[in-house]
Amino acid sequence: MLPVKKIDVWQELVTKLTVILIYACLYSLALNLFWQPGNIYAGGLTGIAQILATVLDKSALEVPLSVIYYLLNIPMFLLAWFKINRKFVLYTVICVTIASVAIHIIPSVTLTTDPIICAIFGGAINGFSLGLALKYGLSTGGMDALILTIRQSTGRSIGVISIILNGLIVLIAGYLFGWPYAFYSVLSIFVSGKVTDLVYVKHKKVQVTIITQNPNKVIPALQEKLSRGMTIIPYALGAYNQETQTVLLLVITTYEMEMLDQIMKTVDPKAFVSVAQDIRILSQFEELDIV
Repeated sequence: MLPVKKIDVWQELVTKLTVILIYACLYSLALNLFWQPGNIYAGGLTGIAQILATVLDKSALEVPLSVIYYLLNIPMFLLAWFKINRKFVLYTVICVTIASVAIHIIPSVTLTTDPIICAIFGGAINGFSLGLALKYGLSTGGMDALILTIRQSTGRSIGVISIILNGLIVLIAGYLFGWPYAFYSVLSIFVSGKVTDLVYVKHKKVQVTIITQNPNKVIPALQEKLSRGMTIIPYALGAYNQETQTVLLLVITTYEMEMLDQIMKTVDPKAFVSVAQDIRILSQFEELDIV
């Protein structure tokens, strides 16, 4: 029988490889079924690859988009190697390789040339695939390593950073090839960024208020599993039955909510727990590791 740790490693490997395959298929569908037929520039390294492919094609030097995309990712591999970690780079290389192969083998089918439809559906599919990959601690290559590095430094959301960087690239494409499709491309990037934020919730903060009569059990369990600080308000008086309660206040990420829910169900299922969404942090808040 395999040890538990080895089973966990294999489960993680199989899960991440499955997510990579799903991402690669969805990303390639967004590119080959919507962005390319609709002349939508995706932004990021994909957008840069599209720009270079168009320029080279006009110069009678045809290079596959998948090859250009893969070559552009090599500097990002190096950034991830030095700024994030080697395990992250390994999965990034696998993800980019499979995505490049998928781009090459999945045919470019023209379902519609309506730029609005192509922008919206291409952006939505890409945003979902990117959010899914990030949710499982994967980098999809492109500018992910750069975006994640900026997020760790600034605390800004993935979607906002992606919109800003990709918008600049699309403006370059608009200047070179025509402004109308550049504006449609900006629409696609905006949709992609918003869908990414809906799927990838690891960075979103919530404030949790816990009212418990068993603080000696709840506090150690939370500190052990979550590694978050908290504020303790002892001897709070309940208005209904005049019983003494303890109030705990802590800020965690949406990603940690499932863990907190399991802790409370185990140590104090009768405790009252409320969650406040969309809070703003003005002081330092420790970000979770990417992988």
